[in-house]
Amino acid sequence: MISRRAFIGAIAGGLAAAPGVSAPQARKLPRIGYLTGGSIELETDWISSLKTGLRELGFVERENVVIELRHAAGQGERLSELAEGLIRSKVDVLVTAGDSATLAAKKVTRVVSIVFVTVSDPVGIGLVPSLGRPGGNITGLSDLHGDLVAKRLGIMKDLVPSAALIAVVVNPANPSHTIQLKNLQAAAPAAGVTLLPREVSKPEGFEGAFAVFKRERAAGLIILGDRLFLSSRTRIVELMIASRLPTMFTQRRWVEGGGLVSYGAIFNDVYRRAAFYVDKILKGAKPGDLPVEQPTRLELVLNLKTAKAIGLTVPPPLLARADEVIQ
Repeated sequence: MISRRAFIGAIAGGLAAAPGVSAPQARKLPRIGYLTGGSIELETDWISSLKTGLRELGFVERENVVIELRHAAGQGERLSELAEGLIRSKVDVLVTAGDSATLAAKKVTRVVSIVFVTVSDPVGIGLVPSLGRPGGNITGLSDLHGDLVAKRLGIMKDLVPSAALIAVVVNPANPSHTIQLKNLQAAAPAAGVTLLPREVSKPEGFEGAFAVFKRERAAGLIILGDRLFLSSRTRIVELMIASRLPTMFTQRRWVEGGGLVSYGAIFNDVYRRAAFYVDKILKGAKPGDLPVEQPTRLELVLNLKTAKAIGLTVPPPLLARADEVIQ
């Protein structure tokens, strides 16, 4: 007599061996790619905000979603290659950080869904035809850099009321910088200043730029938002302090690292919100049907320790307006 357990085992074994009967397939996990022209190390907390947003929507890394990170570490020429690699790895959604990474991804694919974060002017640089109806395979979140440059110039003038010459560092490889510089030039007469633009496309170019600013006696400096610039943050802050040159930056990461002042979007908010777009797309939405969003919160951050180091007294009204003051 065959026991009941042996009988069931024999049946199971027979099914496993039977031709045409396949074992259950492992469920395919959705794959999210992340591409930046900067460095993962400098963007760790922003990426953590993206992952937090995903967890809140039910996507937990290594449990039910795979996240692949790629970075160019300030070498913009590598972005197309890195984007192609992520596409070959069959990501379902590609999150791109900044103008250059998003433009590189757009050139590589018109099929894979792209969600961009911290792009300054999506319409102006040709990513989408409109914010309300982006169309195609791209949507995401702007950081408003193009619209905020005039405000940053005004804050610089508040910091240094006597300033007549304000320097500006631009990256010629960043298409949004042409737009931002034009906006600055349009705002300069009302602020009573002349601009001194200087192009920097390589990390070693900052020393020469600061030498020009010193020779021309610039009273202040505006650093436009760019992943290359952020990758050189430590050196730029060192040069700023050595030159005793009041400098305006785009977001708090610079001020936390010793910069003087920043005004702009809260990047952690933007990244966390990007998870909403990823979730919608993974559930079947088309990127082109999701309107591009702009940040709802902006912040002014000041570093008083740096102000003291460069011999600058921050006017009390500006100090009172700051959302955060680093002592």
